[in-house]
Amino acid sequence: MATCGEVLVRLLEAYGIDTAFGIPGTHTIELYRGLPSSGIRHVTPRHEQGAGFMADGYARVTGRPAACFTVSGPGALNIATAMGQALQDSVPMLVVSADNARSHLGLGEGRLHDTDNLQSAMAQCSVWSHTLMSPAELPRVIARAFAIFSSERPGPVHLTIPIDVITAAADDLDLEPWALPSRPGPAPDAVRRAAELLLSAERPVIALGGGCADAAASARELVELLDAPVTLTHNAKGVLPADHPLLVSSSPSYQAVRALYQQADVVLGIGTEFSETDYDFFFDGGFTLGGKLVRIDIDGTQLGRNVRPEVALRADAELAIQALIPLITPCQRDGAVRAAATNAALQPDHREDYQRFLDVLQQALPGAALLGDSTQPVYFAAAQYHAPAPRRFASAATGYGTLGYALPAAMGARLGLPDVPVIALIGDGGLQFTINELSTAVEAQLSIAVVVWNNQRYEMIAQNFETAGMEPVACDIHTPDFLAIARGYGCQAVRANSLSELKSALMQSANFDCPTLIEVSEKDFIQ
Repeated sequence: MATCGEVLVRLLEAYGIDTAFGIPGTHTIELYRGLPSSGIRHVTPRHEQGAGFMADGYARVTGRPAACFTVSGPGALNIATAMGQALQDSVPMLVVSADNARSHLGLGEGRLHDTDNLQSAMAQCSVWSHTLMSPAELPRVIARAFAIFSSERPGPVHLTIPIDVITAAADDLDLEPWALPSRPGPAPDAVRRAAELLLSAERPVIALGGGCADAAASARELVELLDAPVTLTHNAKGVLPADHPLLVSSSPSYQAVRALYQQADVVLGIGTEFSETDYDFFFDGGFTLGGKLVRIDIDGTQLGRNVRPEVALRADAELAIQALIPLITPCQRDGAVRAAATNAALQPDHREDYQRFLDVLQQALPGAALLGDSTQPVYFAAAQYHAPAPRRFASAATGYGTLGYALPAAMGARLGLPDVPVIALIGDGGLQFTINELSTAVEAQLSIAVVVWNNQRYEMIAQNFETAGMEPVACDIHTPDFLAIARGYGCQAVRANSLSELKSALMQSANFDCPTLIEVSEKDFIQ
C-alpha cells in the first residue's frame, strides 16, 4: 500500500521539488517514509524557524520553492516567522504540517501538539492555507499550490494534513502533474496607454522591484529605450549592473533620490510595492511622486496599495515589458545626466568606511550571493551595495525585518547554488537567534562564509532610543565567544582585524566543506 504521505513525496518530486527541510516528529514520521527512495535532498535544521529561512534563501537565489515539513503546534508556529518574512518579500515555499487525526480536530482535548485551528493560524503568514481532509484531494491541492508559485505573486503555501490522512491508502491517485497556468499578460489597451504616457514624458523615472528579478535583460532594454534614471529595491539589486549610466546608486529613502521622483512627470514602477522599507527606510513619510504613475504588478491587489497609478497593468513583469518595448521609440532625454547628478548629490550620504567593507566581500569572492540580516552594514548595503547579478542579494532588513535570517538563508542559498560562493552578513545580536544552525551546515557540508559584525549591542535600536531623546535600554548585550562556539560545532573560525585580513579569510573559506565564521569588530572598520 502506498500511503498519502508517500504519494505526497512523489508528487513534490514530479513538480520539481529537489530540496526539503524539516525536523522529524511523532506526527510527521509517515511523511518521511517515501523520502529515501526519492531524489529529494532532506536537510535537518535545529529549529523550524531555521527550516523556513533555509527555504527562503533557496528560493531567493533560484526562484524555485523548496518544501518544509513540520509537526503541528510548536513546529508550525516556529516556522511562522520565516513564512512571514517570505510573505512580505514574495518568496515561494511549501510548508506541510502534520496535525492530529480528523476526529480529534478542534475538540481541545489536550492531545500532543494540539492546535485549535492550524489552517487559520497559518493563513496569517501564507498566500494560501488548506487542510487536506482526504487523500483524494491531494493531486489538485498540490496542483493549486504550484499554480500559485508559477503564475501569481509568490509566497508561502501551507498545507495541514491530519495524521490519519497521511497514513491512509493512496494507491489509486493520479500522480501526473497538472499543466501549470501561464503568467498573466497585460491588456493591450493598457499597454497602449502606458506607452503613450511614457513617450510623452520629459522627466521620467523608473522604479524596478523584485518582480523584475527574472526580467533583467528586457528591463535593461526598456530603460535604455526610455533613457530614464532607474532605482532598484533590495530585491531588484543586480537587475542593472553597477556601472550602468542610468542607475541611481542608492535608495529612494534618501533626499537626493526623492527629489528625482518629485521632479518626475511620469514614473514607471515595475514589480515593486513602493513599500516603507525600500522607499521610506527612515520613517519620515517624505516619499512622494511628482507626476503620473504607470504601474505594473503581477498582483492586482498590489496595484491599489501605497501609491495611486494613472495606468495599472496587472501582468508578469517580463510579459509586460516585452509588450511595451515594440511601442517605445528610442528617446533622447537626459536620463544619464540626471542619474549622474543624483549620484553626485548622494555622495555625502554614502559612508566610505562601509563601502570599503562591502567592496571587500565581492573582491574576495567574486560573484558571491550575499544574504544579510538586520545589522548595521546591511542597512548601508541597502543604499550602497551592488549585487553582481539578479538574485544575488537578499536582506531581512526589508519587509518583516526578522533577526537571525542571514545564517540559515545563506545555507539555503548554498544548496540552491552549489557552485556560487555565499556570504552571510549578520550582527552579533542576530546571530544568537540562529547560531545553532551552524551544526546543520556542518552536517550538510555547506561551505559558506559567515561574517559576524560585532558591536556588542543592538545598535540600530540604540540609535532609535537616542533619536527619541532616551538613553538606550536593554541594547548592550552580552557577547559570547563566537569563535569558540563555531569551533565547537566543527566550523572554521577566525577573527579579522582589518580589510586585508577579512579578504584573506573570505578567500580561504572557499577551501572548506563547512562554514567559516569570520568575526569582525565594528571599531576596527568604522571611523
